[in-house]
Amino acid sequence: MRFPDGFVWGAATASYQIEGAVDEDGRRPSIWDTFSHTAGKVTNGDTGDVACDHYHRSRGDVALMAELGLQAYRFSLAWPRIQPTGSGAPNQLGLDFYSRLIDNLLEQGITPYPTLYHWDLPQPLEDAGGWPSRDTARRFADYAAIVGAALGDRVPAFTTFNEPWCSAYHGYSTGHHAPGITSNPKALAAVHHLNLAHGLGTTALRACIPAATHVGLTVNPALNIPASDTAEDRLAAEHADGVSNRLFLDPVLSGAYPQNVLDDLAHITDWSFIEDGDLTLIKAPLDFLGVNYYTPSFITAQRTELPHPGTDRAFYVEPSGDLTGMGWLVDPPSFTALLRRLHDDYHVPMMITENGAAYDDVLVDNAVHDEDRVAYLRSHLGAIHDAIGAGVDVRGYFVWSFMDNFEWAFGYSKRFGVVHVDYATQTRTPKQSAYWYRDVIAANGF
Repeated sequence: MRFPDGFVWGAATASYQIEGAVDEDGRRPSIWDTFSHTAGKVTNGDTGDVACDHYHRSRGDVALMAELGLQAYRFSLAWPRIQPTGSGAPNQLGLDFYSRLIDNLLEQGITPYPTLYHWDLPQPLEDAGGWPSRDTARRFADYAAIVGAALGDRVPAFTTFNEPWCSAYHGYSTGHHAPGITSNPKALAAVHHLNLAHGLGTTALRACIPAATHVGLTVNPALNIPASDTAEDRLAAEHADGVSNRLFLDPVLSGAYPQNVLDDLAHITDWSFIEDGDLTLIKAPLDFLGVNYYTPSFITAQRTELPHPGTDRAFYVEPSGDLTGMGWLVDPPSFTALLRRLHDDYHVPMMITENGAAYDDVLVDNAVHDEDRVAYLRSHLGAIHDAIGAGVDVRGYFVWSFMDNFEWAFGYSKRFGVVHVDYATQTRTPKQSAYWYRDVIAANGF
């Protein structure tokens, strides 16, 4: 099983999950600093204060990436490290850290793929209204211009956002993520302002980066499967698809919100925050779509304890079968189906910017034998290969994650990495999956 020539092989991380050094060199609090220090929000009261201490250990981490044969590294920039209050002049020490990281990656022959935003909004911007506020989108455009001017000369591709679905819905509807708000009207306003910020940020980036530099957006599209064949469940799954996928993809890639979805949610919001000209701004030219995928969703119209965020007309059904450590179903054919659907509907080049699995890894004799993760990765790479064979334009793959890290509301209780991290000593130990992935990269397949 071989992948196309030029296929990019990499691994991914995110700033708050690995960097630590939350109050060093001018960095100020993000919403995740505040959230994780709020009692009861994160498993075991864990925080990202130290995380993987990547801020102080980045050279060693990059050297390990090179040893494992990574061709590319997807990482995120911490907005509160670069622009501590979310507005005003940049913090040069923060920019210097990312400049050194990029230079180090290039020295090791690893292509940097930075993401501007992976959920760590500067706390002052949340205090001023957060993503439900239009002004946050404007502040993001200013931040994007700062990043482009400082780092754009050495970066072949930027991603504006990682999973705006999570920022909007887990941040403002379920409250499972920072800032922990539970309001569907605010969540839907956040959806629009995240879309607007992507468009404004893309335009701001392109104004100060080389013409050949690509700009993309990473989403976590869901394959919403009806829990039964009833008409009610089929309609609920279609509605969930509109709320989870089309509210983001349609305006960014097609220039319009799906009217039926707007109508179905009119009892929650009047959409008055959508202003004339917004859709033109949102549909800024896009070079690639980043796709994060882990598991399908099963949707019912029957009210359960698992409501779909942003709406009151669709609910989740917990899966059964082959489950990961997160309780997520392992179902590679659904990955192929999702990629084919995205290709058919939007005809956009794609990068798989996250894919992987958490399992209950155990370090024994300085080794982790994670055969279950290897099986997951093998089967999902096979699903991507099937999609490519069907004509889908997929150009790269970034395993999630390069190393174990702070897994958001789960703290350090879940391990996604192909590299094991002993959080007490900060010792890095490549797992069996890391060596398997090294061989896949070397062979451009398996």
